[in-house]
Amino acid sequence: MNFHVTGLNHTTAPVEVRERLAFAQERLAEAMAGLRNAEGLLETMVLSTCNRVEITATTDDSCDARTQIESFLSEYHQVEREWLRQYLYHFTGTEAVRHLFRVASSLDSMVVGEPQILGQLKSAYETARTAGTLSTTLESIVTSAFRVAKRVRTETEIGQSAVSVSYAAVELARQIFGSLEGRKVLLIGAGKMSELAARHLARAGASDITVTNRSAERARAMAEIFNARTVPYESFHTALAGTDVVLTSSGAPHFIVTQESMKPVVHARKGRPMFLIDIAVPRNIEPAVNSLDGVFLYDIDDMQKVVASNMRVRQAEAEEAERIIGEEVARMMQRLQQRGAAPLIVSLQQQLEATRLAEMERMRGKLATLTPEQREAVEILTRGILNKVAHGPISELRRLAALPEGADGLEALRRAFKLDENGTK
Repeated sequence: MNFHVTGLNHTTAPVEVRERLAFAQERLAEAMAGLRNAEGLLETMVLSTCNRVEITATTDDSCDARTQIESFLSEYHQVEREWLRQYLYHFTGTEAVRHLFRVASSLDSMVVGEPQILGQLKSAYETARTAGTLSTTLESIVTSAFRVAKRVRTETEIGQSAVSVSYAAVELARQIFGSLEGRKVLLIGAGKMSELAARHLARAGASDITVTNRSAERARAMAEIFNARTVPYESFHTALAGTDVVLTSSGAPHFIVTQESMKPVVHARKGRPMFLIDIAVPRNIEPAVNSLDGVFLYDIDDMQKVVASNMRVRQAEAEEAERIIGEEVARMMQRLQQRGAAPLIVSLQQQLEATRLAEMERMRGKLATLTPEQREAVEILTRGILNKVAHGPISELRRLAALPEGADGLEALRRAFKLDENGTK
């Protein structure tokens, strides 16, 4: 049995190709079942996200997995196979296991260390289980990938540093205040960056959020998502004195918060700190605001520097994660090889036992005069001889199965004892 991963991701295919080859979540089970019907494919799992589409499969030894999977993708998505092939990668055996472990551990993600991919992989696994398209081997490999991902998260800090502008902004706010629980937040602008920041703020404990935007309708729509309030864009300055964290991402072509407009705000706060995050381009907040007592102002360049620094930290942690994955891949391959030797061992034992019984039957006439006790003694004797003869070959089979290069030795023993591919004579 062989293990394969075939797919594409953000490094091999542009977004329009990934969109075209994505699987609708509600049709994943159907796709897996159809894939398993391809000749030679034994177990299948489909992982489909915005950044990757991958098919994981186990096959019999005669199956050309790459051809079968390419054909399936081509037919399912109604695209030319030659066009499709240029975007695909294919891994088999050890490299397929390594790839799956790296994906689960977020080393193959667009943002190294992001946590979403593990949840997406678990969802794909549950869909495959429900659809009945995986069993012993594939289930063992995928569940091992979950364990490896947990080990990477536990033994490294690969997911600890903020690597997006909005997340970095929230982390800086949390460093200043210690906790964001009970802090009042004002979002000026209701675009994508504000929404992402709001999500991070909510996860960090901020629950008192106010939204303002030049389009009141957009402000209300975003406020509904986060159970927030709105304030008219023309009068948001009146809310500043009671605000601890301000995030601006307005499309205004000029400063909408100035040093002069902030002076009465600072006075009203009576020394309480205030954190301002300006991620707009052009900037929304006059840089001179940062000179006011108790005001901490960061702009998009400050955020980018934090992100760049944290990315370097994650890359350093990724090196340790790669070492962990190397260990786990070797352990997984050893288990798979030992499992592959089991049918040979069982079949060898069955073959030797069949030979022993045939010889006993051939000598039955000469053994007819023996007493039951003597016949039992002969049984014990012949079984003992068989076990001694089998001990050497079985020990060698187990030794070879534990070696990365042991496949050739297993094949030699299979031929020596005239066992077929499945271990039987």
